[in-house]
Amino acid sequence: MTTTEELQNMEGQTAVDMNGAKLGKIGQIYVDDQTGQPLWVTITTGMFGTKQNFAPLYGSRSDGGDLHLAVTKDMVTDAPGVEADGHIEDSENQALYTYYNGYLDGTAQDQGQGYAGDTRDDAAGRDGIAGRDTSGPDTDGAMTRSEERLHVGTEQAEAGRVRLRKYVVTENVTQTVPVSHEEVRLEREPVTDANRGAATSGSDISEEEHEVTLRAERPVVNKETVPVERVRLGTETVTEDHEVSETLRKEQIDDPDISTTGTTR
Repeated sequence: MTTTEELQNMEGQTAVDMNGAKLGKIGQIYVDDQTGQPLWVTITTGMFGTKQNFAPLYGSRSDGGDLHLAVTKDMVTDAPGVEADGHIEDSENQALYTYYNGYLDGTAQDQGQGYAGDTRDDAAGRDGIAGRDTSGPDTDGAMTRSEERLHVGTEQAEAGRVRLRKYVVTENVTQTVPVSHEEVRLEREPVTDANRGAATSGSDISEEEHEVTLRAERPVVNKETVPVERVRLGTETVTEDHEVSETLRKEQIDDPDISTTGTTR
């Protein structure tokens, strides 16, 4: 069982369940009104630390700055909702004892722990359980006023995925290319002394046939694949304002009605 002295400087430290799972931050320590024995601890949970659950302190131990409790995370999460306002009323105390009955009356007693001889019926019949801060087992004449502060941060979360994919499309491309071809034409030249021999070399009268091969250009299409650009996915950070609303609680202390003579009415 963790002693009151060991709990003095543990406010804000981490509470761990019997399986090693983190429960949350340690809030207030609640002790018996008559004996001062620590009985309950509040565990601050929730996204913004706004929820507090009560857990029993029997079998607890301090290890490496963490408070190890003898209950499971599910037990603490499902515990009855009790307002952590510094004092547990009789009905609230009874509800917690009833809920943790199998642990407080069975496991704790089997292990020889318990709360200074208190049983569930003993503690439930008392005036209540008072919560004290962890500054020490004894309090002075001052009252501490506390209030919740909102601390908003950010965390990285996956917002979506983008996949870079390429696919093939076809398009018609039209280009104009000049082509040339040969055509036949007759060339006539008169018989002169220069060509008379060639002109009279054959028979005087005869039949002849000459053949000329005509040539023409035609378009030839040839395709080649060439790299044109490199494309990759990149990210950039864009900052925008996001409004967060949360309800905060704070304690108020009423000023006493003090007369001019200094006597409190």
